[in-house]
Amino acid sequence: MIRVFLSLLLILISLNARENPFFPSSGEADITYTSNQETKVEPLKRATITLPSSARIIESVTVKYKNLDGSLEQKSIVLGNSVDWHLPLFISQNYGGINSEPKTIERVKYKKVAGLKFISLYESKNRLKIVTKDKMIRNFLLTKPHRIVCDFKRDINIRSYEKNIKNSIVTRVKLGNHKGYYRIVIELDGYYRYKVQKDTKGYLFNFL
Repeated sequence: MIRVFLSLLLILISLNARENPFFPSSGEADITYTSNQETKVEPLKRATITLPSSARIIESVTVKYKNLDGSLEQKSIVLGNSVDWHLPLFISQNYGGINSEPKTIERVKYKKVAGLKFISLYESKNRLKIVTKDKMIRNFLLTKPHRIVCDFKRDINIRSYEKNIKNSIVTRVKLGNHKGYYRIVIELDGYYRYKVQKDTKGYLFNFL
């Protein structure tokens, strides 16, 4: 009788008891837990990111998100596209779909930002057109503030010219005369590289 009682006692001790009988005894640590608790979070409408004036290429975009179980993960998309830092980047959810209709090609429209009788400046987004019959001797870039200096060949004797410009890539234009040439200083609204080419009416600057 004592042997039977001891055998039953050993069997009961060897049983694998669990605190929660609704989960399997092995692998409980691998089970993801979720919660039905309601959290009041505003739905995403539109968020914006503004880039500095030195930005030129957007390499990738990374989104960090929270799962139902509270864990944090992230996903990235590689882009490698050029970007205009003047315009903000948007992140939003759109249920209306994407408009796949091709956009019509618009002609470049220039607006006059400064000028005298012998030279005029026109801008359009990232372009600057200098209309003049005078030959450009040299051009170079200076910083603090970011500005382009252009020297044109002409013997003139005029007072210094200066003009502030709003809502333009060009913020200020200054002109002064020297012996045998005059100098134009074009201040810009940010950091740029540029390329210049001669055309039939003068010179065209493309800012990069």
